Amino acid sequence: MTTTSLQRVLTTLGHCEPDRVPLFLLTTLHGAKETGLSLRDYFSRSDQVIEGQMRLLQRYRGDCLYPFFYASLEVEAFGGETIFIEDGPPNCGCPIIHRPEDIDRLEPPRVAESACLTRVLETIAGLKARVGDTVPIIGVAISPFSLPVMQMGFDRYLELIHEHPDRFARLMAVNEAFCAEWANAQLAAGATAICYFDPVSSQTIVPRDLYLKTGQEVAKRTLARIQGPTATHLASGRGLGIVADIAATGTAVLGVSALDNLAELKAAAAGKVTLLGNLNGIEMRHWTPELAESAVKRAIAAAGRGGGFILSDNHGEIPWQVPDEVLLSIRAAVDRWGRYPLDWVDHQAAS
Repeated sequence: MTTTSLQRVLTTLGHCEPDRVPLFLLTTLHGAKETGLSLRDYFSRSDQVIEGQMRLLQRYRGDCLYPFFYASLEVEAFGGETIFIEDGPPNCGCPIIHRPEDIDRLEPPRVAESACLTRVLETIAGLKARVGDTVPIIGVAISPFSLPVMQMGFDRYLELIHEHPDRFARLMAVNEAFCAEWANAQLAAGATAICYFDPVSSQTIVPRDLYLKTGQEVAKRTLARIQGPTATHLASGRGLGIVADIAATGTAVLGVSALDNLAELKAAAAGKVTLLGNLNGIEMRHWTPELAESAVKRAIAAAGRGGGFILSDNHGEIPWQVPDEVLLSIRAAVDRWGRYPLDWVDHQAAS
């Protein structure tokens, strides 16, 4: 009997070995290429994103659908703007919080009243109608602890954390309420799980002691309100020293950085959380098919044994500039080297 992508992923989440290592090719912008549209036009209609995602699924034969539009979409819901460029992810316009006092009047947007958010929900529902329960559909919500980087700017947010604890607490309350409603709306629309993007919690940005007092507490409260499984993604940030701390928030998956040692991450995560990663998306732009195969082989050798591993990029979004040839080479390498049991790993170690 053929194993579906969802069955494959559930098996590895149980820290058991499925038929092969699951592959999440988190291609968002590539859907515009598939449909021949500009990024602005592509993301303006849910039916176009549905078509793009389905074409990408057929082309690369990955193990998930990824109806993520772009990160600044959530700031749009708060009244902000998005700046589109031709060959990269859309970015935020001006901050919506100009001074700490603005937080006193900030209220969470209602998901059902936000046109940009309902487009995503329509996309999820449309993909669910296409694939049913055969392929995981991964929704996305920006962590309440990381969203303020877009809401007010990095420097002002760091000042808020250290100098305005009361307003930091209020901003977290607003963002937590929005994040939970947004995540649950995606689950209700048909998403299988929610990717909780939280780069500010990574060790690249904040030390562990500050994370334990801030980002971890926010995650514990927020994930408890999300009515489905979650995957925490540090979006290229380092996380080796906080694997157990992140697992303690209740998340099922951790998206890990190419800057961390994958074998050490697997040892730290064993039995606690499934790893997602960690192919270098920036370097991927210049890979040959041979380099792609080598990178896939190294990652599987480091983390594939015993399940608990999904091969993916390290950031949660594959850059626009990564060519089709590379993505197809990654797919072929997983077919060649990702079949369980991974006996070749033992043979390689002995040679």
